[in-house]
Amino acid sequence: QVQLVESGGGLVAPGGSLRLSCAASGTIESIQNMGWYRQVLGKEREFVAFQASSGTPHYATSVEGRFTISTDTLQNTLYLQMNNLKPEDTAVYYCNAYILQRNSERTLQYWGQGTQVTVSS
Repeated sequence: QVQLVESGGGLVAPGGSLRLSCAASGTIESIQNMGWYRQVLGKEREFVAFQASSGTPHYATSVEGRFTISTDTLQNTLYLQMNNLKPEDTAVYYCNAYILQRNSERTLQYWGQGTQVTVSS
């Protein structure tokens, strides 16, 4: 069994910062691409940032220069440092990862439960 658990969301004023974490646990053989998505109620989930297994980061245009994705491979944890937050960043943020479980031949996609980020004065 594999789980992704996000934390670090909350309420912050415009211009503020938050750091999201996503911890992967369970019978993990290897983790490939990991990323962050976000969703506003009534809208489709959208891509925020992604880190390939090579380490190369990719960002949505709307967050480039403000958000930084990083990983702690020893702890199987993904981070998203969010600076200069704007009201339009308000959403539920979801962690996503492609994970190969031990004793399995298939890499499957997993999602966390989401963490709410609200940017408001």
